[in-house]
Amino acid sequence: MSDNVEIVRSIYADWERGDFSSAAWADREIELVWADGPDPGMWRGLGGLAEGFHDVFRAWEDVRAEAEEYRALGGERVLVLDHRTGHGKTSGVELADMPTQGGTVWYLRDCNVTRLVIYFDRDRALADLGLKE
Repeated sequence: MSDNVEIVRSIYADWERGDFSSAAWADREIELVWADGPDPGMWRGLGGLAEGFHDVFRAWEDVRAEAEEYRALGGERVLVLDHRTGHGKTSGVELADMPTQGGTVWYLRDCNVTRLVIYFDRDRALADLGLKE
């Protein structure tokens, strides 16, 4: 398994426990993209990374991202097929009751994540990458 997959696997180990506190893995100029879902958008830099994730944690609690499959792609990219859990802070609605099988594309250079593209819709992630499930 590639070093890049191992780096991403170690990040997911934290995310699966609901720990999103570290950004030690992120490049200073990282680009975060929420490709779809309720609030698509793009942020740059470590401050942007924090802002982009803050929007999620403002509405949801006990959020976890659980990896189902890791795929090493060319060009120092890793695709993770995952699902998310958690519940709405106000509504109490469970993410598990919604379509939460997504995908995350990790772009790495020199052991740092330079771009992170998060999809709520797994099929769209695969289509954007020219892949099939």
